[in-house]
Amino acid sequence: MRRILAVLVTLVVAATAQQFRAVPDTPAWKSLQTLAGKWEGTAPHGDKEMGMHKTQIDVRRTADGSALMLWMDAGTSHEMVTMIYPDMDEVLATHYCSAHNQPRMKLVSATPSRLVFEFKDGTNIGPHDGHMAGLAIVLVDANHHDEEWTWDQDGKRDTTVFHYIRAASN
Repeated sequence: MRRILAVLVTLVVAATAQQFRAVPDTPAWKSLQTLAGKWEGTAPHGDKEMGMHKTQIDVRRTADGSALMLWMDAGTSHEMVTMIYPDMDEVLATHYCSAHNQPRMKLVSATPSRLVFEFKDGTNIGPHDGHMAGLAIVLVDANHHDEEWTWDQDGKRDTTVFHYIRAASN
């Protein structure tokens, strides 16, 4: 009886798995997947006159390869997570910001080396609240990429560029 039940459960799980939407096979999604891994980088300190500060990001495939999680500066007060995922024919990025809001951006342009996301909507964003309004990921080569994050505060935009190098494997 247990064996029959196990076979039935396996068949139900297999049948259910076949109903999932396929992960996109687009050039943009393939390019984003190459970011998986640990990265170390630098970015200008808040006041650009203060020099550069170190930053790190861990990019993980999750949800059976249907999403990417970019986990920036884990364990710090400015830790943030950005989830990038396909939504039907679009690719979206939801940024869980240390500014306590969650802007959502849509992929609007993609070449083999540059993927550009622009603000679509978000949560916890009041009329005068600053929020991320854009992200461009520049794929330099297999071990280098830049992220251009654009902040919008009352219509005034400022872009900060993060330069990343793939961390050496331990």
